[in-house]
Amino acid sequence: MNRQATWELLTEYTKSESLIKHALAVEAALRAYAAKLGQDPETWEIVGLIHDFDYERFPSAEAGHPFKGAEVLRARGYPEFVVKAVLSHADYSGVPRETLLEKTLFACDELCGFITAAALIRPTKSILDLEATSVRKRMKDKAFARNVKREDIVKGVEELGVDLTEHITFVIKAMQGIADELGLRGTLGS
Repeated sequence: MNRQATWELLTEYTKSESLIKHALAVEAALRAYAAKLGQDPETWEIVGLIHDFDYERFPSAEAGHPFKGAEVLRARGYPEFVVKAVLSHADYSGVPRETLLEKTLFACDELCGFITAAALIRPTKSILDLEATSVRKRMKDKAFARNVKREDIVKGVEELGVDLTEHITFVIKAMQGIADELGLRGTLGS
């Protein structure tokens, strides 16, 4: 299990630039949390990178996400704790989130998508000047990024046992570190 092989698996199954950027954002958030929590950043980043790799081909529970992906991961020799983390990030899978890794993945997944949307509507189109207060304000606007489940963001921080504003700030900072890869530098230059 290494990042290069995981990247190849992701890009084999996922062609959408936005889904690849989402995977990179969740990877960055998990890597940062692993470092903060004394966990293995290389392992956690792989889970973040691969969590939705099957989504483009199987975009719903009915189509098989993340169950089909779990089958592929097992066939390719990924450890069961990785497979379980991927399965547990979807509430409808019935797989409970028990480990710190599973809870962190769930807490970061929807939030990364929401932060991306919040950055893209800024005049600068940049994550570099985005603050948690702006993200929290947008969370109240049900018409904004309506496909992002705000209840999952709130449930995620509750399960992880962190403050919502601190969590948003932490994830923004992690994503700022790869702003160019995410296409979120905007007009703020280098």
